[in-house]
Amino acid sequence: MKPSTRPYSRHSREVARVLGLMIHNARIERKMTIEQLAERAGVSRGLVQRAEQGDMGCAIGAVLEMATIVGVPLFTADHSVMNFYTRNLEKTFALLPSTVHTSKKVVKDDF
Repeated sequence: MKPSTRPYSRHSREVARVLGLMIHNARIERKMTIEQLAERAGVSRGLVQRAEQGDMGCAIGAVLEMATIVGVPLFTADHSVMNFYTRNLEKTFALLPSTVHTSKKVVKDDF
């Protein structure tokens, strides 16, 4: 059974909040309503509102699509740069072993 609430680090919550505020601000600057953004992104009004509030339960794909629609710069719009990063990371992953042993060490990730 999936837990009702998942613990997130403070940093992750802050990043989600900042991205939500950036989406909200860009939507307002473009004089776009919540309904218009929801329709263009193919999501509900409630999901747009939750994403703009930094809700950690929103699907990452939907949030990224909203950010793209309103023009929030996520990485770069230059496809050649994105392809360069993708190819290099894929090469790096290809060099790694196919299985990774899990660490027995407890990680403190509350930043």
